[in-house]
Amino acid sequence: MITLSRISKRFLDHVVLDQVDFQVDDGQTVALLGPSGVGKSVLLKHIIGLIKPDSGTVTVDGQNVATLSRKELATLRTHIGYVFQNGALFDSMDVKENIRLGITDEKLYGDAEYCETRVRECLRLVNLQPDVALKYPSELSGGMRKRVGIARAIAGKPKYLLYDEPTSGLDPVNSDVIDGLVERLQDELGVTSVVVTHDVRGAFRVADRIALLWQAKIRAVGTPEEIVASKDPAVQQFLERDLEMALIQSESTDGPDV
Repeated sequence: MITLSRISKRFLDHVVLDQVDFQVDDGQTVALLGPSGVGKSVLLKHIIGLIKPDSGTVTVDGQNVATLSRKELATLRTHIGYVFQNGALFDSMDVKENIRLGITDEKLYGDAEYCETRVRECLRLVNLQPDVALKYPSELSGGMRKRVGIARAIAGKPKYLLYDEPTSGLDPVNSDVIDGLVERLQDELGVTSVVVTHDVRGAFRVADRIALLWQAKIRAVGTPEEIVASKDPAVQQFLERDLEMALIQSESTDGPDV
């Protein structure tokens, strides 16, 4: 279980999170919605200890993340896969080596046969052919790079998957491909997931519960049906804004690049 209790964070005079409560139960997929720049990624980074709160507590599996030693934090991170917004692949490494970096067990990382098998399995899970392992990131489309980033995140067989804007920069067709993967990994691997996104359509597809981060606070939490039925003006404004953006994207898409 992931629990954030009364988390506050500011950068200089800018309040990013203000007394935020956020919880993800084991086995759930929770989507964190909100406009760009509202602090969704900041919240996500609190979960793995990349950012410490000014006040409040972040608890993962009963451990207070902010108080863990470096060794304890490293151990916790072996159970968490992180999908970066831009993929964060290393251009100097082929896909195989990029995915291999996600294997968090040092003994297994040094086992060439295991790594070969695990890379192939991770590529299968994200619907990529085995020969993609020999390619470099510069040879991949944007959608394929996103999928390799997900493959790396699952390589260590994590309990938790944290997605930072997994469909950012993709057209609606390719966004659907990534959303489908999030659903599939939830079903096949049984992971607990947090999906940071501003895409309402994708969030409604993949999430059991949705939270809206608005003006440094969690403004609404509920099932997709409850969010749609909300009378909160902020929720209604965000949903209407996303619909307008979706219409613009659908008119400009050139088709899939994956």
